[in-house]
Amino acid sequence: MILNREQRMNDAGALPQWRLMWRQFRRHRLALAGLAILVPVYFVAVFAEFFAPMSSSTANTTMTYAPPQMPRYASDLGLYVYGYRTERDPMTYEQRYTVDESKRVDVGFFVHGDEYKLLGLIPSDVHLVGSVTKGQPFFLLGSDQNGRDLLSRLIHGARVSLSIGLVGVAASFLLGMLIGGISGYFGGGVDNVVQRVIEFIIAIPTLPLWMALSAAMPQDWGPLTRYFAITVILSLIGWTGLARDVRGRFLSLREEDFVTAARLDGVGRLSIIFRHMIPSFASHIIASLSLAIPGMILGETSLSFLGLGLQAPAVSWGVLLEGAQNVRVVANAPWLLAPGVAVVVVVVAMNFFGDGLRDAADPYGNRGMRRARRRVA
Repeated sequence: MILNREQRMNDAGALPQWRLMWRQFRRHRLALAGLAILVPVYFVAVFAEFFAPMSSSTANTTMTYAPPQMPRYASDLGLYVYGYRTERDPMTYEQRYTVDESKRVDVGFFVHGDEYKLLGLIPSDVHLVGSVTKGQPFFLLGSDQNGRDLLSRLIHGARVSLSIGLVGVAASFLLGMLIGGISGYFGGGVDNVVQRVIEFIIAIPTLPLWMALSAAMPQDWGPLTRYFAITVILSLIGWTGLARDVRGRFLSLREEDFVTAARLDGVGRLSIIFRHMIPSFASHIIASLSLAIPGMILGETSLSFLGLGLQAPAVSWGVLLEGAQNVRVVANAPWLLAPGVAVVVVVVAMNFFGDGLRDAADPYGNRGMRRARRRVA
């Protein structure tokens, strides 16, 4: 059998580590599916002002709890939706909506609408999609209790909910690497003290600890300040798992020949840690971080849903779900649960992606070998 160039290099042990990881990762179909979901979601979150049909605060008080409108297309009319006909229930005085085919709201792409600053720098008023008919907004996912477009608020909320996971994991990464590295490298009494602190933090129930730390924040803090405070809270809780992983790796590596050789050569401790030990298991750290991000997102969503995290006028998926706490409201406006669906989809995609990274980080591990045997069989 004639081997291609990559196979010959692999047999000779010449493939670099990143090539081995990528080859193993692309064989994980669920991980590729998760990546295919996460890339566009994060791209939309970064440019939320452009992709959202309108501002997150734009309200039409005459269209509260308006149901979603189904887009339609005709060759002579283009893209459009039908308007609403509102009726008031004579018994409950509840406002009800029915489709009014005599009212047509034209929908276009790259339309002018609410003004914004893209990435906080570039002023613009162009939106990817929006209503072309003046004074007639359209609600692709319906509206909330104040007549605000749920799709626009969902897109704007994605920026906060998804970025808080990245920022929180970055802070947890620094704490976990520092504390776990110190514990594993020095061992002895230092290791005992650090491990007892970690066990104490893990033993505290997560939800009451979140509630206590969130309740300690002053109520007069602005949305941006609370955003960073929530990030710090999640970071103070989420570093323990990574610290234990790093500690175990350090305990196994500190007696290896290359570490001993560096120590005998007079290399300093910090240089041994950051230049020799950490790079040897960097792939494992990347996989652990990717699996920690969903926990951060769920943490922010839970706190905001309970009213202890971000609060209006800030927009996040947890804040949006707070408006769906009432069972009666959900029964009449089930589209308000759309942020919950978004959380589930993103978290599952991240878990698939992290699982693929974990397999790719150890292409010759047990799971990788089992998959290779199945392919051969």
